[in-house]
Amino acid sequence: MELQFLGTGAGVPATSRNVTSIALKLLDECNEIWLFDCGEGTQQQILKTHIRPRKINKIFITHLHGDHIFGLPGLLSSRSFQGGDENLVIYGPKGIKKFVETTLKISESRLSYKISYVELDAFEGVKTIIDNKKFKVEVALLDHRIHSFGYRIIEKDLPGELLIDKVKAANIPQGPVYSQLKKGEIVTLEDGRTFDGKDFIGQPKKGRIVTILGDTRKTPNVEILAKDADVLVHESTFGKDEQKLAANYYHSTSTQAATVAKNANVKRLFLTHISARYVGKLAYQLQKEARSIFKNTKIAWDFDVFEIPSIKETNKKEGDKK
Repeated sequence: MELQFLGTGAGVPATSRNVTSIALKLLDECNEIWLFDCGEGTQQQILKTHIRPRKINKIFITHLHGDHIFGLPGLLSSRSFQGGDENLVIYGPKGIKKFVETTLKISESRLSYKISYVELDAFEGVKTIIDNKKFKVEVALLDHRIHSFGYRIIEKDLPGELLIDKVKAANIPQGPVYSQLKKGEIVTLEDGRTFDGKDFIGQPKKGRIVTILGDTRKTPNVEILAKDADVLVHESTFGKDEQKLAANYYHSTSTQAATVAKNANVKRLFLTHISARYVGKLAYQLQKEARSIFKNTKIAWDFDVFEIPSIKETNKKEGDKK
């Protein structure tokens, strides 16, 4: 599981940052890529990565401001030209279907695949929009000038590993029986002995949680979505001394994002949606401000790629450092 930032800027494209788009790569988990927002020029950004548009089968839009959706028509059309014939689902605020269908119709664009839409309107609390064998996705309303949503991606717990040492200690011969035991099946060997595979499987591996937020002011739903997340992606349009300005424009500051991460017991915080005023070294000012509250903070730049390791992998790496 990896996050790749395709655009980390706010409002308009700049020389150092394109507007918002984030790819969640789930290639090992389900051979899919999920895209969160699609600002102008996203397909151009994708050309500079190893991402294949045909692998993108879900797009989550946080809100309908242009810097989060103007790249959709181009990407959807290019996906068709580049061999993407698998159906695609777009999740987003009410109106996203009309926006996409209108632009495709006016431009007489024809796609080789079908688009399904899951439109969201205002609602209380947290709503589940995906719940399958591997993932659950929850969504909640944030506090922005128009309806803006945050997404919480929850990986289902993974089955425990086969305890090979325990299997060998039981003198169980190698072969297809190992696969049966790993599935938790009851097996009977040629010598008549019977074993329950569940007795040879370790504890389930805790799934990961990734929270990706749209533009927002401080609101209780942010911490609800971020609770115990392995990764929180939070906008940081303004600096710590601009709280009044942030509130007036329905955005957040670096320290507000860090406070959420701390209160919600997040493991890692990424700051994005950076104002064009924060260029070069000034951008790291936002990171420094956030780190004064939540140390494990990183400001994101276009094309940054971050692995989100499993719990076991995390523990192993921490052990290697000791």
